[in-house]
Amino acid sequence: MEELYKKIKNLRLQQGLTLKDLSAKTDLSVSFLSQVERGSSSLAITSLKRIADAFEVPITHFFDTETNHNYIVKIESRKPFTIEGSPATYTRLNGEFNSRTLEPLLVTLSPKQIQTQTSSHPGEEFYYVLKGAVLFHVDEKEYFVREGDSIHFPSRVPHFWENPLNEESTILCVLTPVIF
Repeated sequence: MEELYKKIKNLRLQQGLTLKDLSAKTDLSVSFLSQVERGSSSLAITSLKRIADAFEVPITHFFDTETNHNYIVKIESRKPFTIEGSPATYTRLNGEFNSRTLEPLLVTLSPKQIQTQTSSHPGEEFYYVLKGAVLFHVDEKEYFVREGDSIHFPSRVPHFWENPLNEESTILCVLTPVIF
């Protein structure tokens, strides 16, 4: 699979954009974008989302090489991935089709893992704890969500999560709109 930084550069060149053009569309600095394209800088998921929006492609464009037109994702075809700047491991659980609005993911959190960046964006988020427990920080309140519990909130409120346990935790996550 082509590396992320190469995909960003190739897409920029295909669309005839300069780094300055991309900077104007993303509010990311030219020097930062140059470092990203050389593979010498980490890229947070929020920055990658800005870049995807500027190119008018789904963020999955940077990760997927295959499209599932069968609406089913068999366990043997799942491909866990990580995102620079995020300490979690993600596994997409959805098929691929036009007008898809849900993003179901299996998220694995290492022991004592903290999502360091607070998020706030359009949409909704739903989490169901399959194993372990997760401490969600949503709109300046803390919610300790245990195995079998769930939490659902608007994504526009500031939020982040952490695994306070000394063991791995696994959560089912459903997001709108599609970001991966």
